[in-house]
Amino acid sequence: MVKEETVKALLRDVPDFPKPGILFKDITPLLANPQARKLVMNEIADHFRNQEIDAVAAVEARGFIFGMLIAEALDVAFVPVRKAGKLPYHKVREEYDLEYGKAAIEMHVDALKRGSRILIHDDLLATGGTAGAAGNLIHKLGGVVAGYSFIINLAFLPGEKILSEKFGVKPHYLVKYE
Repeated sequence: MVKEETVKALLRDVPDFPKPGILFKDITPLLANPQARKLVMNEIADHFRNQEIDAVAAVEARGFIFGMLIAEALDVAFVPVRKAGKLPYHKVREEYDLEYGKAAIEMHVDALKRGSRILIHDDLLATGGTAGAAGNLIHKLGGVVAGYSFIINLAFLPGEKILSEKFGVKPHYLVKYE
């Protein structure tokens, strides 16, 4: 089991990014460490290994990094969840509020089969806006949100509570900031 302190030591705080007042949690130092990166990927994959996951849906862009690794480790499909206007094929769209504005994400209409159990991964859980929107996209396409995976949970924000109540699954994360 990877220790929370080990992961925290490989995260960098960037003040006032992407706008003043936001303390951004940067995972690039973690990405630069192959051993830690592998530990994180294995920890997340092991947590979901026996939960009959059919695909990992990961949110652009940082979520893609570990999302693809987790899908590979679980030997399941990978579903990209992208910012609006980035996918080339027919898509479904979901708008949501961010902690610092509004945004929209999209998935291809044929990204998953009806009834598929989907693990949604992103690097960080804050207000739950992006992750909740991804869950709504899964539901629109007839899938089931089987789990949520994050590296970081900003527990002083309501994301964990919102996702647990709305989708009936407790988000899994490796690091918590209170």
